[in-house]
Amino acid sequence: MTTLRLILGDQLNPHHPWFDDVREDVAYVLMEVRQETDYVLHHAQKIIAIFAAMRDFAQSLRAAGHRVHYLAIDDPDNAHAITVNLDRLIARDAVRTVEYQAPDEWRLDAQLADYAQRSAIVCTCVDSAHFYTARDEAAAIFAGRPHWLMEDFYRRMRIKHRVLLDAGDAPAGGQWNFDHDNRKPWRGKPQEPFDKRPLHDHGALWDTIVAAGVKSFGRPQASRFVWPLNRREALAHLDDFIDEALPHFGDFQDAMNTVAPRLFHSLLSFALNTKMLTPQEVVARAEAAWRSGHAPLAAVEGFIRQILGWREYVRGVYWAHMPGYTEQNTFGHTLPLPGWFWDGKTRMRCLAHAVGQSLDDAHAHHIQRLMVIGNFALLAGCDPQAVHAWYLGVYIDAFEWVEAPNTLGMSQFVDGGQLATKPYVSSAAYIDRMSDYCKGCHYDKRARLGERACPFNALYWDFFLRNEAMLSVNRRLAMPYRQLAAMSAGDRAALQAQAADLRSRLDRL
Repeated sequence: MTTLRLILGDQLNPHHPWFDDVREDVAYVLMEVRQETDYVLHHAQKIIAIFAAMRDFAQSLRAAGHRVHYLAIDDPDNAHAITVNLDRLIARDAVRTVEYQAPDEWRLDAQLADYAQRSAIVCTCVDSAHFYTARDEAAAIFAGRPHWLMEDFYRRMRIKHRVLLDAGDAPAGGQWNFDHDNRKPWRGKPQEPFDKRPLHDHGALWDTIVAAGVKSFGRPQASRFVWPLNRREALAHLDDFIDEALPHFGDFQDAMNTVAPRLFHSLLSFALNTKMLTPQEVVARAEAAWRSGHAPLAAVEGFIRQILGWREYVRGVYWAHMPGYTEQNTFGHTLPLPGWFWDGKTRMRCLAHAVGQSLDDAHAHHIQRLMVIGNFALLAGCDPQAVHAWYLGVYIDAFEWVEAPNTLGMSQFVDGGQLATKPYVSSAAYIDRMSDYCKGCHYDKRARLGERACPFNALYWDFFLRNEAMLSVNRRLAMPYRQLAAMSAGDRAALQAQAADLRSRLDRL
């Protein structure tokens, strides 16, 4: 053997050019290492899913005739550090060349680039052959601009890649964005599609992970595991989404409901972010559904905007601003996360459900993440780095390149507005409008003061009062500041006192 090719746990693309030919002088290496399980506390399902998918991928490579070296979590030869394992394999098997696909997380990219520079043998990085854009493409588009507006980027991508266009460069339907059509609450109709994902029993794998000493949180669901193992299962799930959920995705993409946690969301993000699916094929399938009359344009455009627009955009933000991006803290927030982030036991029904669903399923959709969990963390003044670590660990689709800009920039506004044009915060009114969470809650969604007042209400107004110097100049926030100006000094003081009391006992809310 002369060449060793490293495959990371989020690089499970069987159609990568590497695999076009079977070569006797090439071996592929996949590793289950504590370096990756331990750098942040992960949800049990995330660890199981990545390991199970890696094992399936290795098996498929062997079946295709490729040589594979697999280091399991309990392998006695496993040093649990990627570069140490590489060095051991190089020494053992007389490897002359190491190749690796460009990692999507900065820490891994820096680690492997440093390794390549120091290595005594040739060590080469190749493209992962997955994204629409290069790492630095967004930075080039926005060069010199203080704000990176996703809408500008998204329109460029639509034109460049000829997606949802009429003749010339005109947007299909005469407008670029149908977001205003996609904000309906769900009241029980149409019915949520049945989840057809196959069940897997990963009990033995989970036992191995636990025995190896790997720490985690959340429910493993190991004996009834639904996340895809491979591209075949991911494609079947894509088919189901296009056929049954996409037609209603647009109307209800911001809706939340306790009896229908999935609603019409795709749940494709894990398969996309581990590269079982390509964004190009997902976008093409969605566009074809509109052109065939199967799904309305507003639904298809809203879905495609998430893939071709937002997903590529946040990746560009990440690579342009790392490594310092994850250390920013515009508001100077320092409070620790409440304990119920780890067990879901809070009397706030919205958070009990959104956090509980995250702990049960390793998944929650974007409005639950942004306007319930993230909204509360920002209003309460929780440490954004702690929020970042929780989001990175809890969600099965969370890899830092996509999670950090979403959590820190969009949700926690740590960059002061470079990504988001305003903090995305709300009182109970928005949550009540878009969900059934407030029904039967211990707290009164209408009350601002008192023991039974919804915590979101006082925290909301206190957030704007505490950060008035910074935020009052933002034209998009003119309305809340007009409302604050109309309040008496006594009312404002009472709201601040209520919020201070809430922040002093977050664990007990």
